[in-house]
Amino acid sequence: MMPQPQAPLIPEQRREQLFSLLGLHTVLSVRQLTEMLGVSHMTVRRDIVALEREGRAYSVPGGARIASEVRAEPSYVDKSIVDRAEKAAMAASAAEMIRDDMTVYLDAGTTLQQVVPLLDRFRGLTVLTNDFIALAALVGTDINLFHLGGRVDHRNRSSVGRLAAATLRGVSIDLSLISCSSWDLARGTTTPAEDKVIVKQAAMAVASTSVLVAGSSKFGTFSLHRVAWLEDFTRVITDAGLTAAAADGIRDRGIDLVVASGDGSAER
Repeated sequence: MMPQPQAPLIPEQRREQLFSLLGLHTVLSVRQLTEMLGVSHMTVRRDIVALEREGRAYSVPGGARIASEVRAEPSYVDKSIVDRAEKAAMAASAAEMIRDDMTVYLDAGTTLQQVVPLLDRFRGLTVLTNDFIALAALVGTDINLFHLGGRVDHRNRSSVGRLAAATLRGVSIDLSLISCSSWDLARGTTTPAEDKVIVKQAAMAVASTSVLVAGSSKFGTFSLHRVAWLEDFTRVITDAGLTAAAADGIRDRGIDLVVASGDGSAER
């Protein structure tokens, strides 16, 4: 008896097979996927877009990958020399949410340090931060300035841990600007540094508005310790490197996403 030809897979079945292949190989080229699945390049590209919109896979030049794990954060020095234009664009969008007489929390990180030069346009600001670089830049200004204290993270030039979180729990904040080292749809915002979690969560808990400011280069990555789901933020600000499919997937969840461009524009 002749074997019956296998029926072609419906799109949902094919995408599940593609996702399984990525799970086995982590990253595959479009050409490899067309050969493995026996379909056209256009079909594979459409499937990658669909999976990316669901937050299950991520496009890379010429192929796709699954989420990758971040086991340790880069040092301050390493972070300070990358994605400078993107960080400036995100900082400008974040600063648009600040108003005179606000109390603002600036989380540690090289992106939110870019907000500091933009604060001189406001009057009556109170700023809290755990970032020593931001602190040094604001000393001597008219801003009512607080540093959180706590254990010093030398690599990232910030303070972390329960003592820093305790300072935040004793105040009320209008706007918390939160950074992260890894984020995606499936796991939210995460960090490999457990001592950072309690500080970020405390800043969000006492704030009327919490905004995630996270670069697109960190999207599709995850770490061991969860800080918050993306839905826990009032807004998410990222840069123009985020793919359209990923942006659509975030907005599909009802999340207010702002994609900041280097020309000063922002897409919502």
